[in-house]
Amino acid sequence: MSNALNPITEDDIAQYLLNNPQFFERHAQLLSTIMLSGPHGHRAVNLQERQAMMLRDKIRLLEGRIMEMIRNGNDNLALSDKLIRWAVELLQLRDMATLPDLIPASVEQQFAVPQVALKVWDVAPQWLEQDFAQGVTQEVRIFADGLTEPFCGINTGLEPAKWLRVPHEAASIALLPLRPIPKNSSAGLMQPSAERSLPAMGLLVLASPDTQRFTPTMGTDFLQGLALLSSAALGALQVPA
Repeated sequence: MSNALNPITEDDIAQYLLNNPQFFERHAQLLSTIMLSGPHGHRAVNLQERQAMMLRDKIRLLEGRIMEMIRNGNDNLALSDKLIRWAVELLQLRDMATLPDLIPASVEQQFAVPQVALKVWDVAPQWLEQDFAQGVTQEVRIFADGLTEPFCGINTGLEPAKWLRVPHEAASIALLPLRPIPKNSSAGLMQPSAERSLPAMGLLVLASPDTQRFTPTMGTDFLQGLALLSSAALGALQVPA
């Protein structure tokens, strides 16, 4: 117990109140007579009002978080719907000769990407002279082989950026490696799988003049979905195994 040599401290009072929650039941009048400074100004408020203010602040914070979650959920739902519609568009295509042009054009339109380019290699002989199968160096092929997931970041003069319509407007860039999809593949979209170790068969390039559109810290689940669907569609152009 505190005495003259050991006076009562604030910690002693706080500990007492924690250990005796009935204190304010026995002294209810204190709740309205103890005055504290308000959290949003210099006006003095009683203890009950101060607690109510703190609760309202917490409620507003939680409401803000809930609204953000709802917005993110709606955005993800809209993006999933666009991805499904895009997949349907690819499935309905009957002329494979137009596929390498359709993919970049539809990605630009459906997903508001300013510039998209596509190159595919190891194609069947009838496609070797097409633009989409030309102009890929061995260095780019090796680079694509080494990508286990989409590369996102600032364009530092990367060679695939030269495939774009206006290369100098590509401030940020995403490089999506395309790989063959084995017919017996059952791996999930975002799960590590043997397909990731297969040699690349192409590269899908997304670019934006906004340096923050494609960043190293962004999630790549959606981009991996684009790459998987593109790979599945473009497999028809490959040399039969």
